[in-house]
Amino acid sequence: MKKLFLTAMLASAFMAASACTNLIATKGATKDGSILVTYDADDYGMFTGLCHYAAGRHDKSARREIIDYDTHASHGFIPEAPVTYNVIGNINEYQVSIGETTYGGRDEMVDATGIIDYGSLMYLGLQRAKTAREAIKVMTTLAETYGYNSGGETFTIADKNEVWLMEMQGCGGDKKQKVVWVAVRIPDGMITGHANQSRIGQFSAYGTEVIASKNCISFARSKGWFTGKDKDFNWKNAYAKPDFTGRRWCDARVWSYFNHFKDMTPWLPWALGRDANAEDMPLWIEPNKKLDVAMMAECMRDHYEGTPLSLDNDPGQGGWDMPYRPTPLQYEVDGKQYFNERPISTQQTGFTYICQLRSWMADEVGGIIWFGNDDANMIAYLPIYCGSTVQPECFNTPGADAVTYSDKNAFWVCNWVSNMVYPRYSQLFPALKSVRDELENSYFSNQKAVEEKALALYATDKAAAVKYLNDYSIRLGDEMMTRWHQLATYLIVKFNDMTVKPEKDGKFLRTETGLGARVERSGYSPSARRVIVKQTGDKYLMPAAEH
Repeated sequence: MKKLFLTAMLASAFMAASACTNLIATKGATKDGSILVTYDADDYGMFTGLCHYAAGRHDKSARREIIDYDTHASHGFIPEAPVTYNVIGNINEYQVSIGETTYGGRDEMVDATGIIDYGSLMYLGLQRAKTAREAIKVMTTLAETYGYNSGGETFTIADKNEVWLMEMQGCGGDKKQKVVWVAVRIPDGMITGHANQSRIGQFSAYGTEVIASKNCISFARSKGWFTGKDKDFNWKNAYAKPDFTGRRWCDARVWSYFNHFKDMTPWLPWALGRDANAEDMPLWIEPNKKLDVAMMAECMRDHYEGTPLSLDNDPGQGGWDMPYRPTPLQYEVDGKQYFNERPISTQQTGFTYICQLRSWMADEVGGIIWFGNDDANMIAYLPIYCGSTVQPECFNTPGADAVTYSDKNAFWVCNWVSNMVYPRYSQLFPALKSVRDELENSYFSNQKAVEEKALALYATDKAAAVKYLNDYSIRLGDEMMTRWHQLATYLIVKFNDMTVKPEKDGKFLRTETGLGARVERSGYSPSARRVIVKQTGDKYLMPAAEH
């Protein structure tokens, strides 16, 4: 019975974490030399704010309870580290950032007896490491010592100088072997990504630094999953071979990110998922232009626009060109299975971030997590500096949770607005985008002055500099919430009953007698009209005499 319970919990955890995206740009690929790493934490009903783990010193008897990131069940205790570092969200005070996407892999490799789950592993790594390499050591040692009880996982492990991808799976409860893993350093000047499909292939051919568990290849041999020469070993083909959904729902998101910075037409057959002989997509590419935070945000808001996977040419877009589709991704008609596309930007995002890591600054100023609750397309990324010890109230709201609304909470207020926008996207989204971009552009334009002041303070009073930046983020959070409440009420008034109220100079128009001006009736979007006519033919064609 216990085994069945654990299996059910693990299946639930995989479903909760199986729709995430990480996009990565090394410092040689960015305009200013920042390392940029992103994360969408997607789930059906996920409610997660901006976490904080305070730095601390702990005596030898201190123990750390491992609470499962997805299920919140306790897996037991491990010894606490003597020293732990400040963590805000997915970045620590030394500009180390760790994100993930779950790919699952072989079911028989899951170790239900393991203590460490993937989420706990991330935050343990952040609390115990000053560099990406140290984080890899911390995370793999913990998994090898206490067992790893999650499915296959790809971790983005970055610091201010380099980025690594690490993939890990359990050994199915093997008493002698706890885990298998491999970590690949992404060459400087390149961009990469992962989105719930194992991405590491034949790593001996990469020409970059690779670190792996001693049993990385031998475990696959022992199971009969690999029989060739060591140099030909392909991690994902042995442990998590891409299938149609792994390519179409997962790798396609990475393909679309790459497509912003390189013509990815040669790898379109791979992303489409149907051609078994399609050329595999590269693990990384060299972009044709340098990236910055704003460009990464644009990529996090991607819906396959302008590509063969675009969501703007079928009835699923509704009457106002919605680039979103309901879940589950599969549905049945007359005994046949069909599917929806799953772009990077999705309505089921719980939180999203872009971490900016800068080696030329003091860590507390150089490390930023640009954070938001809800779909990346529907929020303004707000800067939180890595030395922060107090979250903005909107990202850590007492009493708010997945079934308790709070008008002080960013997830709920942003979600309220986005759920007005989704079904009438082309009609309402421009108003949201205007507010979103206005806020983000103000953050970008103020960044230099804010950081110059922080660095001046840092030279004489480090604590004062950290507090100044922390207070700045809290103020922005409050201002963002005020602006989003205004946006919500504006949308209700402006677009109620599927009409549009006219306005001028920011004020709704009135008649001479003080009534609201006559509303505009915009009807379906032009593209939706064509889809309806194509599907219904002459059913709704007006008689010629009445045109």
